[in-house]
Amino acid sequence: MKLTWARAACSHPALSGVYRAHFGELFAELTGPWEATRQSTLRAARGGERKRAEGAGRKPKLVFFERLLLTLVHLRHQLPHEVLAELFEVDRSTVSEAIRQVRPLLAARGFAVPGRPGLRLKTLEDVFAYAEAEGVEMRLDDAETQVRRPQAGRPGRREFVSGKRGQNSLGQARAEHHQDHHVQRRPGSHAAVRRGPPGRMHDQTAVRTEGIAEQFRNRPAVKAKVDSGYAGLAKEFPGQVSAPPKKPKDEACDGDKYAWSETRRRQSSARICVEHTNAELRQWAPLRRFTGRRDTYAATHLAIASLVSDRSAQRATRRETSTELVLVRDVTC
Repeated sequence: MKLTWARAACSHPALSGVYRAHFGELFAELTGPWEATRQSTLRAARGGERKRAEGAGRKPKLVFFERLLLTLVHLRHQLPHEVLAELFEVDRSTVSEAIRQVRPLLAARGFAVPGRPGLRLKTLEDVFAYAEAEGVEMRLDDAETQVRRPQAGRPGRREFVSGKRGQNSLGQARAEHHQDHHVQRRPGSHAAVRRGPPGRMHDQTAVRTEGIAEQFRNRPAVKAKVDSGYAGLAKEFPGQVSAPPKKPKDEACDGDKYAWSETRRRQSSARICVEHTNAELRQWAPLRRFTGRRDTYAATHLAIASLVSDRSAQRATRRETSTELVLVRDVTC
């Protein structure tokens, strides 16, 4: 009775972070890969094919449905493994094993694209290739997630101290793409591509480390809008990357100040979609403050981003209102 209650409670969208229909799609999509991975692990442990009939031997304490469910709850609220173990009446090690098995499957799914249900972008090269083929303009941004402070005396401890946040953090470079005729005020389809650089690393350095600058060089037709942190990228690729203009000096005329303010406002209005996406990702507890091991952060972020992209791809979009002047009636001289 208790396990049935736990399954019913954790399947609620408030706990799992996904709607029940979405959970059903995930279950159908990942059941095959999970079973294949499980059989491969068992075959490696045995050193060959199984000798007993199918169905013999010790049964797993948690079926894949429950493993996927508790992994989603952990990703959504970052509940301790002990709490999930108590809910599902298993040992803590069983919960840890389930999360280690399911999290890489979610991370490997890639990112959904609106209007293209069979297409998923899994690498940085896929994102730029899609932007070039479809003629969409990208939005680049960097966000930081607070992490636990490393132990005293640990080598490279200062590398995780962010000058922006004043905390220990890891950075993520996010690339978001929109069709030109879509309103730029909603979260859209996006792809988060990063290896979790230390928070002390500057945005411009992270761009070169991740290979984003190289992608712009290889695909000159791709265009993007960025914030002031990527001013160096805009300077290197002036025809592709658009950054906010520099603030005029105090002695500049009022016209220059107004022009700067208006240009910056339009730039911010075009980039607000990526800020909304960052806010949507931060609804998941691990991306507000990550308390796990740093070597699992990349998979955690990719898993959450893939789930958020599914919801973004299904969101209805609105067409942007034209600002061109149109004659209401014929004018005769």
